[in-house]
Amino acid sequence: MKLDKTDKKILNYLQQDCKQTNKELSSKLNLSVTAVYERIKKLEREKVITSNVSILDKEKVGLGFIVFCQIKLAQHSKEYLTIFEAEVKKFEEVVECFHVSGEYDYLLKVLVKDMVHFRSFMVTKLTTIRHIGSTQSSFNISEVKNTTAITLN
Repeated sequence: MKLDKTDKKILNYLQQDCKQTNKELSSKLNLSVTAVYERIKKLEREKVITSNVSILDKEKVGLGFIVFCQIKLAQHSKEYLTIFEAEVKKFEEVVECFHVSGEYDYLLKVLVKDMVHFRSFMVTKLTTIRHIGSTQSSFNISEVKNTTAITLN
């Protein structure tokens, strides 16, 4: 789907606040409410908009300790990759998992309460996955930038 200028404006506004009404958007875009509604529905049908969520403050919900785990598998077979990915998807502490190139195979973003919680996660969950060759963890010192918005020009 090719996005026109109006589609991009709608997407930028919705990324700022997805609770805006079609009426509010229509006045910002100088379009009818129906036109805005139809465009949003099309963006949803085409899977340009995949979901509408509330972003939580990690600290306020008790999960402010952020850890980045690099995982190296013992072997790069399809079986090992499939097993690892299926298992890691089950862990609520893992909020992001990427299969990456380089020295390690996977990069995980893990949210936990504190170091004790992280240790428990490592010992009782992550390292129980078969075929992990090694792990390396880095702990967040400060958050410099964190956004879910994709800039559309």
